[in-house]
Amino acid sequence: MYLPFYGLADKPFSITPDPRYLFLGGRHAEALAHLVYGITDAGGFIQLTGEVGTGKTTVIRSLLARKPDNAEIALILNPHLDARQFLQAICEELRIALPPEAIGNLKALIDLLNRHLLAAHAAGRRVVVMVDEAQNLAPDVLEQVRLLTNLETETQKLLQIILIGQPELRAMLERNDLRQLAQRITGRYHLEPLSREESAAYVRHRLRIAGATQEIFTRGALAELYRASGGIPRLLNVIGDRALLGGYTGDRHVVNGALVRRAASEVSGQRVLPAWLPWLAGAATTVVLATTTWFVWHQQQEQPATVAAAPAPVVAPAPAPVRPPPPPDLVALLRRAAAMTDLDGAYARLFSQWNARYVAGSEDACSQALRQGLECLNETGGTEVLRRYNRPAILALQDDTGAVHQTVVTRLGADNARLMIGDAEHEVPLAELTTRWNGEFLLLWKPQQLDMRSLSLGMSGEPVQALRQRLEQWAGMPSGPMPSDLFDDSLRELVLLFQRGNGLSADGVAGARTQALLDARFASLGTPLLTAVVQ
Repeated sequence: MYLPFYGLADKPFSITPDPRYLFLGGRHAEALAHLVYGITDAGGFIQLTGEVGTGKTTVIRSLLARKPDNAEIALILNPHLDARQFLQAICEELRIALPPEAIGNLKALIDLLNRHLLAAHAAGRRVVVMVDEAQNLAPDVLEQVRLLTNLETETQKLLQIILIGQPELRAMLERNDLRQLAQRITGRYHLEPLSREESAAYVRHRLRIAGATQEIFTRGALAELYRASGGIPRLLNVIGDRALLGGYTGDRHVVNGALVRRAASEVSGQRVLPAWLPWLAGAATTVVLATTTWFVWHQQQEQPATVAAAPAPVVAPAPAPVRPPPPPDLVALLRRAAAMTDLDGAYARLFSQWNARYVAGSEDACSQALRQGLECLNETGGTEVLRRYNRPAILALQDDTGAVHQTVVTRLGADNARLMIGDAEHEVPLAELTTRWNGEFLLLWKPQQLDMRSLSLGMSGEPVQALRQRLEQWAGMPSGPMPSDLFDDSLRELVLLFQRGNGLSADGVAGARTQALLDARFASLGTPLLTAVVQ
């Protein structure tokens, strides 16, 4: 969707493995070297571990692409097997013919595997079994794996086994009942996340392979990407893809740190604050405490001595009038609905305002919107900017504990806003809302044409004609029989006039912001608005 906008040929941050995008950081290259050594020279076990998303699958695929011609590799991707199923899977991967009587027969399977290993050894071939997600192997299967390494000649092991898994694999192999297996591990390697420099190089590498001809992420954006992802390649991909989508919907050809933080917040479901904000808050607290302490001390120094006076007579206080309890404040409402203020729920409620459908767990929300003729727009600017767009929007509100709640604003009055907090709607004061909201929002709008793109000088076609018609109507110009479909200087002047009058950057290009604001001015019947009258 955003590829032409950035001049890309492919999605640079797809999580689907593609050998063209292979990037080996220092640790990844070392891990690959360990595995290649295990295939060519070692015997027994090699253990490779790493956190989720650190690139273990990438290393495996790199190894398969670099395996020597004399190596046979059985790759077991599903370790949720019993001992018989595990041996049968190895035989099938090595293309060993299984007679009917051998299926499910443990001894027959071992005999067949042993004959194959001896034949491979005689032919100068090495046989390797690689087990991915090995932390999920059952203890009895691990014991069977150990017994497989007993298949050997007088001088050499016939089978090399590589166990690949999450850090839990290391803990599991430290168990006392698995110590015999642990003693046979000849090489251990733990895959660390990418460093800050490697993360930046990783992002630039993938963008270059995808066809980028200029820098798309600023230095600040790369720093925020590393901070939000911790250098884990999978998170770099997910957040990077989301940031590109945010830049596209916001009509920004360069992704900055704010866009990355917003993308990271959407991915994690928790608000990601700028790195400097906690430090600033701590410094401000220190200043306030120091100022308060000095003021109290100063007041005590200037307080004159007083003579003790007779105690005042005790007067019984008048009974307080009975008042009804105040309505719940915004924080109380947020906490009460905390289980229902996730991002998926907010998307579903925003889509329902447009009679559209959102399916959690499928493709991203903006792609789902596009399939239903809608466009996403991420914007910043608080209630004033929100009024201009005049469309329901998702607002991320933060309570006193720092938890982030995704809500949907459906009405905006002079002093109050109507919020969908979970499945219920509440009227809340704008003054209270703004203390819990950082001014960012995401809305949906419906372009006139399915071909929604930035329109600029020299372009032509129906989208240009529709743009001219609306702008001439907005400017109060008499409508002709058939508006021109050419984006000429006169149309550019109208775009500039509209942009200046609506607080936009005046560049004469009708991008997503310009078109969305124009759409709000000429809202179609039946489409949702924040106010009955367009502001």
